[in-house]
Amino acid sequence: MGQAFLASYLIGLREGLEVTLVVSILIAYLVKSDRRRELLPLWAGVAAAIVLSVLFGALLTYTETTLLADTQSRELFEAITSVVAVVLVTWMIFWMRRTARRLKGELTGRLASAVGVGGLAVAGIAFVSVIREGLETALLFYTAAQGATSTLTPLLAISAGIATSVLIGFGLYAGALRVNLTRFFTISGVLLIFVAAGIFKYGIHDFQEAGVLPGGDNLAFDITGVLDPTSWYGAAISGMFNITGAPSVLETIAYLAYLVPVLALFLWPSRKPAAPARAAAAPTSNPETTEHVPA
Repeated sequence: MGQAFLASYLIGLREGLEVTLVVSILIAYLVKSDRRRELLPLWAGVAAAIVLSVLFGALLTYTETTLLADTQSRELFEAITSVVAVVLVTWMIFWMRRTARRLKGELTGRLASAVGVGGLAVAGIAFVSVIREGLETALLFYTAAQGATSTLTPLLAISAGIATSVLIGFGLYAGALRVNLTRFFTISGVLLIFVAAGIFKYGIHDFQEAGVLPGGDNLAFDITGVLDPTSWYGAAISGMFNITGAPSVLETIAYLAYLVPVLALFLWPSRKPAAPARAAAAPTSNPETTEHVPA
C-alpha cells in the first residue's frame, strides 16, 4: 500500500460521488421535464468545471516545483495550502450534513429558472454546481499527496476513487444499486476529518520546517521502532491519517486540537424540527436515508 493511497482514494470517492449525485439530479430533472435539448449545455458546464479544476491542481504543482526556487518558500507554500484545505474540507463536511436533505430541491429550483433564460444559463448552473467540488478535490489531493514517495501512486488512487464514484452514481441513477447515502456520507465524513487532522498536522510541520513556528526538534514521542514508516502498515497509517512515529509536540497538539472538537461536533446528533401533528399519522420514509438519486 503506497503512502497517501488511502487518503487520495477516499478524497476521489467522496468528492466524486458528490459531483455525480449533483449531475444526476440535474440530468434527471431535464429528462423528466422533457428538456433533453438542454443536456448539451449542461454537459458543457460540467466539462468546463472539470477542466478548470484540473488546471488548478496543475497550477498548485507548478507553483511549488517551478515558481518557488528555495526550500523555505516551498515549505511555506505547502503549509498555507494545507491550512486552506483543512478549512475547506471542514466546511464541506458540515455543509453536506446540513443541506443534504434539501439538495435536490435547491438544484432543481435553480435549474428550472436557468432553463427559462437559455442554454448559457443552464451551463452556468452546471458549472457552479460542480466547480466547488472540483476545486476542493484538486486542493485536497495536492495536500494529501505531499510527502508521498511516488506521485503516480496518489494519482492512481484518486483516479480509482473517482471511477468508483461514477460507477456508484450510475448504478443509483439507473436504479440498479441501492445505497444508504446518509450512512456513506457520515462514515466518509468521519474518515475525512481524520484526513484533515493529518493535513493540519502536516501543515504545522511545514511551518516549522519553514522557520515560521518553533519546536521542530522537540518531539512529543518516538515510536518509530513500533510504527516503522517503511512497513506496509506504517505507510498505510501515515498515508491515510498522517500519523507518524516521531511527531513534534506542536504537531501533536495541533492534530488533537482539530480532531477532537471537530469529530465531536460532526457526530453530535442534529436537532430535527418537530413534525406537524397531522403528518405524524401518515407513514413516512426516513428523510435522512437516500437510497437512489431522486428523479
